[in-house]
Amino acid sequence: MDTTTPPPVASTGSAAPPAATAAEDKTVAIVSYLTLIGFIVAVVIHSGKKTQLGAFHLRQMLGIFLTGIAAVVCEFVLIFIPILGWLAIFALWVSIFVLWIMGLLSAVKGEMKPVPVLGPMYQKWFGTTFS
Repeated sequence: MDTTTPPPVASTGSAAPPAATAAEDKTVAIVSYLTLIGFIVAVVIHSGKKTQLGAFHLRQMLGIFLTGIAAVVCEFVLIFIPILGWLAIFALWVSIFVLWIMGLLSAVKGEMKPVPVLGPMYQKWFGTTFS
């Protein structure tokens, strides 16, 4: 009896293993949430291999980033309202931070779960972006 193991079967190279694909999807999704530079890196990685999960989280982070820019614009008005305006600015930034954390956790889990309140609008507004 021959107890040697058979040689590995040569792959055609046309498809990657599912585990590697899932890891690549999650990589783009997670990196997109890591600062503006991480977002740009994720866009570059995503342009090489487009995935549904990566595109979803890139749209979510684009929306969160643009919401942050809108918050900065609102700050110029709110900063002149003593106490109440300052509390509004604080609440606005805490809300954006919470959205960012929820999006990041969704990306880490590999889920396509939109951030509360604004997430479905981000998907609608940027629907064909990164596809």
